Amino acid sequence: MAKLDIATTGNGGFWSWSSTIVPSHLLGRLYFLFAIIALEYMYCFGGRGRIPGHLEFFGMTTDTYGQIPIFALLVFLGFGHNRLKAQREEIPLGCISFFGHLLCIVAVLFINFLAAQKGLPWLPFDPSSYIKCAVYLLGTLLLTLACVPLRSWMVAIRTTGYLGLYASLAGVAGWFLGTPIKLLWNATSTVQSSMMQRTTLSAVSAVLRHILPDLIVDPATFTIGTPRYLVTIAGGCSGVEGLGLVLIFTSFWLWSYRKEIRFPQALLLIPCALGCSWLLNIARLCALILIESAGGSEVASVGFHAQAGWIAFILIALFFSMATLRIPWLRNAPSAAFRTADDAPSEERGESPAIRAYLVPFLAILAASFVSKAASGYFEWLYPLRFVAAAVALWYFWPELKKLNWRCGWIAPFAGVAVFLVWIAPTLWSHHFAASRLGPALAALSPTARWTWIAFRVAAAVVTVPLAEELAFRGYLARRLLGRDFDSIPFTGLTALSIVLSSVAFGLMHGQQWMLGILAGLAYALALRWRGRMGDAVVAHAVSNLLLAVWVLGFGDWAQW
Repeated sequence: MAKLDIATTGNGGFWSWSSTIVPSHLLGRLYFLFAIIALEYMYCFGGRGRIPGHLEFFGMTTDTYGQIPIFALLVFLGFGHNRLKAQREEIPLGCISFFGHLLCIVAVLFINFLAAQKGLPWLPFDPSSYIKCAVYLLGTLLLTLACVPLRSWMVAIRTTGYLGLYASLAGVAGWFLGTPIKLLWNATSTVQSSMMQRTTLSAVSAVLRHILPDLIVDPATFTIGTPRYLVTIAGGCSGVEGLGLVLIFTSFWLWSYRKEIRFPQALLLIPCALGCSWLLNIARLCALILIESAGGSEVASVGFHAQAGWIAFILIALFFSMATLRIPWLRNAPSAAFRTADDAPSEERGESPAIRAYLVPFLAILAASFVSKAASGYFEWLYPLRFVAAAVALWYFWPELKKLNWRCGWIAPFAGVAVFLVWIAPTLWSHHFAASRLGPALAALSPTARWTWIAFRVAAAVVTVPLAEELAFRGYLARRLLGRDFDSIPFTGLTALSIVLSSVAFGLMHGQQWMLGILAGLAYALALRWRGRMGDAVVAHAVSNLLLAVWVLGFGDWAQW
């Protein structure tokens, strides 16, 4: 199989530049392979990529068999990381195999499109499932050989011993036990929810009976409220999910900083966090009933109901992390990572003091969005609060941020236009605008209110959002993955793994458009790494957002906002 060693290609060539993006060592190449396989599997067989008429073998559809290599590779990387990182030999990328893999994925997506339309009418039967699975497996095999040649696989197997066999068995077991475990969890969570429903109903009733004289409580159906508005405390509203989320966060935090935190004292924080989660859920339900009873039906059911839970979780996570950082009784005294600015010289601090300048503007947007959505119904009338919060944070930290290189070159607008075209490609392909309540809501406003809201929306999209998100995801996260003292790492030193992981995090914030968000994050990161200038990433982001705003206002595609 013909291969091209991109690490030794002449200077200035495309493959020479790509060698700085695709990892050249075994461990990094395996992580790169895992990321690509996982993303392609989700896009080809999940959500919109799912096609009707899947084949079934042993009671499982064909698309679920793609989970086996993902599980196996994840186990292999998790347990073999320390052994594999010692392998520093550069691995060539099989270019022909890689391009063959890309052609296979394009063919799978084309089959998805045909199946979603009218199938394959020129044939007497519908072979889309057979063809799709065969082409996808061929593309995955080509990708595997392109990223990690057989010789490198042999090195990995010799280095890790029987781990490859155990990982393969774990992959099969994870696929085989997935459905039974899900059924068991559903049954268990039902029991847990019923217990929490009764407890939560009693607590909410105890609070509201002193405020609402016409309070109605029905323990049989877990219903509580007033004659005007009744709330049924379902399993998800009982607090079980919040308790589980808090337990996962606190356990992960304590495990991550186990060397800096004093045990068993720190374990006392877990029941405190769980108790706060339960109390805040009680407060959320009480506030929901009071807001609805006061006449704020849309605000209560649409905005507050959806955002109050996340606000509570963020507050708990924030105070939990601050407690482990600030309470001396919970910290190991010798730890430099947990010394604050008051008790440690700058050269001994674990985290860079610049972290606030990179993260606070983005966190300000998140906080403002939670508040504005919680106080809104279907139309977020407080959206200007996002712009104001980010602008204030950027102004406050500008003395630190102005040290960055804000110049930009031709690559920035080029990347911005490319992202915009990719973003609207699905709409151009389908010739259909998704339904949105934003257009009618704006039309119902007065001209002054309408254009004021639009002006803030465009200003945020073009100015504050690109600045805050690029500082957080490319300026901080992409470099923080490489070291604590992230601001000493040049942008040209970003690795493929840090770029991919930060872009995935960026994409997941875009909801159903997560795949487009990941592609956009990759484009902005590559623009940043090209010359090592933050200005390139910000301008690329601003150009794509500006073009999208023109598209929305010009064609009325309000769902893009």
